[in-house]
Amino acid sequence: MAKTIFTKDPEKYIPALAEALKSVPEFETPEWAMFVKTGVSRERPPVDDDFWFTRSASILRQLYIHGVVGVGKLRTRYGSKKDRGGKPDRFRKAGGKIIRVILQQAEAAGLVEKVMRMQHGRRLTQAGRDLLDSIEVEEKVGLNFEDVAAKPMEVIEQDTDVEQTPEEVVEEATEVAEDKGEEVVEDIKEAEEAPKGVPPVQMTSADADKGGKDGE
Repeated sequence: MAKTIFTKDPEKYIPALAEALKSVPEFETPEWAMFVKTGVSRERPPVDDDFWFTRSASILRQLYIHGVVGVGKLRTRYGSKKDRGGKPDRFRKAGGKIIRVILQQAEAAGLVEKVMRMQHGRRLTQAGRDLLDSIEVEEKVGLNFEDVAAKPMEVIEQDTDVEQTPEEVVEEATEVAEDKGEEVVEDIKEAEEAPKGVPPVQMTSADADKGGKDGE
């Protein structure tokens, strides 16, 4: 993708882009956003008032860097390790609801479009790339991209539909079931890994006959 995005410090670029997204009417923080966790590995919901716009800016930056990206890859990107107490931590993907709603809002704003051929996912439109290119922040010092060959990608506009397709509905329901089932699967694996007790001794027919004779 474009090489200029790597010269901009993410710690300054993402907050600046988040401020720009606040002026886009399609980006609105849902009422439930501050009451739900971003994934099963998190202990509490977000506490930052600008979390929705910050996460939206981060997702748009990922699309700018990687091109075509789906919800599944973004769930892995924003996942983290779950603290399981005295047991070893395990990686868990982030929830898909927040990511999907942000992408839908970006589609409604004309910044993102779906790609259904060759690769399946979403990518930035020309308007989205122009918005991200318009954010000016302090660039990193000491980076030289003059020798890097970067070819501009031609963006072909597609008709977008913000409404969820049947595939998205099935995908969202599957992800919800996966999130709820992770705890159950984890308990099952722990039960299988636990040391098994001594199995009860089974009495054969010969032992039963012997016991009966002794009793007589």
